[in-house]
Amino acid sequence: METIPLETHDLTVAYGKKPVLYGVDVQVPKGKLIGIIGPNGAGKSTLIKAIMGVIPLTSGWVKIFDKPFKANAKRVGYVPQRETVDWDFPVSVMDVVLMGRYGRLGWFSRPGKKDREIARQSLDKVGMLPFADRQISNLSGGQQQRVFLARALAQQSDLYLMDEPFVGVDAATEAAIIAIMKELKEQGKTILVVHHDLPTAKKYFDMLLLLNMRVVAFGPTSEVFTNELLQKTYGGRLTILSEVADAIRTQ
Repeated sequence: METIPLETHDLTVAYGKKPVLYGVDVQVPKGKLIGIIGPNGAGKSTLIKAIMGVIPLTSGWVKIFDKPFKANAKRVGYVPQRETVDWDFPVSVMDVVLMGRYGRLGWFSRPGKKDREIARQSLDKVGMLPFADRQISNLSGGQQQRVFLARALAQQSDLYLMDEPFVGVDAATEAAIIAIMKELKEQGKTILVVHHDLPTAKKYFDMLLLLNMRVVAFGPTSEVFTNELLQKTYGGRLTILSEVADAIRTQ
């Protein structure tokens, strides 16, 4: 029987005494491209961090391929929010991508020829190989995001967690990122993406997790992307979002 890439049970997180996620139960199937959507403050990024053990759980548990995160961390690739990264840190593009190999090497081992080749291939896939020696601070927002996607690819993971990878990138970069996500899916990888744009959410993802501190719905996009469930997720804010979506469709 095939193990489940990601399973959470009663996952609850509180900052101080303020709960931000309540009783999240999900079973994420293999080989799916899944969007996590919901209003600001819904706990989307918190869920990613809780899965990775970056923030402690108040209750519940997380399993990655039927084991605790630490036991299977090398099977998880992560693309953080761009705004959380210190872009002034003096490091080259190649150095950043090689960091994706450390989970397999151990922190006290130096990357070898094979690791550098994997890093080069990952940079080439995202169109950033010509920038390998450039400092990350000297890149555009879209280029920086491509570099972090290359780092995740270099990890050669089975489960990818991506926190708003499309924010602040140009249309060409967004198209390149979604193409790579679909390619990973075809390889049997599982990808969870925190996303905020409703019109593209319907187009990009096989499944959607509708989140507003609790799981409102989780299932195939065709089944959960409904006015009723979106209204439950976004409340009164959905009216504004719908007007924006309609404007986009009619342009």
